[in-house]
Amino acid sequence: MGQRAVLEVIALGVEDAVAARDGGADRLELVTDMAADGLTPTVAAFAEIRAAVDIPLRVMLRVTDGFAAGDVDGVVRVARELRGVGAEEFVLGFLGADGGVDLGAVERVVGVLDGCRWTFHRAIDHAVDRDALRKQLDGLPGLDTYLTAGSVAGVDEGLPTLLAEAARGGEPGYEQRLLVGGGLRLEHVPRLRAAGVDAFHIGGAARPEGWGRPVSVAAVGEWRGVLDAG
Repeated sequence: MGQRAVLEVIALGVEDAVAARDGGADRLELVTDMAADGLTPTVAAFAEIRAAVDIPLRVMLRVTDGFAAGDVDGVVRVARELRGVGAEEFVLGFLGADGGVDLGAVERVVGVLDGCRWTFHRAIDHAVDRDALRKQLDGLPGLDTYLTAGSVAGVDEGLPTLLAEAARGGEPGYEQRLLVGGGLRLEHVPRLRAAGVDAFHIGGAARPEGWGRPVSVAAVGEWRGVLDAG
């Protein structure tokens, strides 16, 4: 199949991070408070995980539940703090009240990331116009990935959108990598791989016993095996 597919796993702490790495994760998304769908971890938590594993870490920049930026000054401040302790990759995404991208907030935060690579997260699935959002963000420094399920409801409903966007890869607004996550299951993988999708994001699927338990090495290993099989 050529290039190895990327497997990104959500990690809440060191135990998750080590288990995900041992299972074959290529990258981690670092968050806290999954009850709010993932907020920015503390600087101390980032530093502990960074010391424990040597795979890439994408750190969530989100200080409030929902997709409004909220306290933009606070997001900028924590982004600077994380950069100061060595964070090199990030995850962010803000929408305005009209359901369009909050370009002002995104640009302010990206402005302090020193050109670091970042993912625009599933706020795209809540936007009123996905295509317009992509066109507005096109050219922002560091943006290399969209995390999306293709639908608010998850990959089951979003699959047609994901396949259509994969087919547009390379067009203006579509140069970024599609990282598929949100209700993603192993049985979705063959169709996505056949369409050229090469990056997959799991959270609950890495925790068969639920969010109250740590990442399972075996669960991550099963995903790694399926992805490596093509």
